[in-house]
Amino acid sequence: MSSSPRVTKAVIPAAGLGTRFLPATKAMPKEMLPVVDKPAIQYVVAEAVNAGLTDVLMITGRSKRALEDHFDRVPALEHNLMAKGDEKKLRSIQEATELGDIHYVRQSDPKGLGHAVLCAKQHVGNQPFAVLLGDDLIDERDELLSTMIAVQERTGGSVIALMEVEPENISAYGCADVAAVNGVDFVRVNGLVEKPAVDEAPSNLAVIGRYLLHPRVFDVLEHTEPGRGNEIQLTDALQELATADGEGAGVHAVVFRGRRYDTGDKLSYLQAIITLAVEHEELGDRLKPWLSEFTASLDK
Repeated sequence: MSSSPRVTKAVIPAAGLGTRFLPATKAMPKEMLPVVDKPAIQYVVAEAVNAGLTDVLMITGRSKRALEDHFDRVPALEHNLMAKGDEKKLRSIQEATELGDIHYVRQSDPKGLGHAVLCAKQHVGNQPFAVLLGDDLIDERDELLSTMIAVQERTGGSVIALMEVEPENISAYGCADVAAVNGVDFVRVNGLVEKPAVDEAPSNLAVIGRYLLHPRVFDVLEHTEPGRGNEIQLTDALQELATADGEGAGVHAVVFRGRRYDTGDKLSYLQAIITLAVEHEELGDRLKPWLSEFTASLDK
């Protein structure tokens, strides 16, 4: 096992078109869709910051200005709330602007996740970094990113997050072929396949949207040919690193067994809202009895 420099930077690709949520996302970025009282992207940025990643780079695209505006200050609004003595709302909007040091780079062409990560090369430099996909919300009570950081620092290569799914659903994900590593609670990745057919999948372990990457991934992505969907797939680059030798080679994985919500999927998005609203300090006590009555009425 080797050591690796401390991870301090996070990259959040947010240039997707959000076509699964049309027409809601025709004029609003999908990352700004609200989950209870905060946009989905704020949960992701907060997760990164809470794990010690205070230097955040967002990869954006056309019509994504709302993302920058959300994390920017609005002095007039702050002054108005302060004049009204509404400290609670004032703190709620300041929470987003005070999360961390957020930078933005535009991905001019939607060439896939691998290309989006490559857009971060100049900002990241020659150090390991995290990639968090905005569609995946990880419950703040469940540890994942800090565990992945520790594994990356121990192994010196790249680390991905995996989650068990029903075998019939594996074709919707990248899929990993893994092997146990003696004495540790993470696994070695032998190979990766992007959205395999059910009968060709090497396991039911799906790749979810959290990565800890060695900067060597940039060199690989620069010569990675477009793959599935005619896009540059990060999975293909990680497959090459998994079988490579030398510094930055090797891919390991943490198998996550906590709570995850896919806000890019309509049903999972609604489940996330309901789950988090039930646990909300202001809404939960009023929502729970209504929810019980509503679900009971469905059985009649």
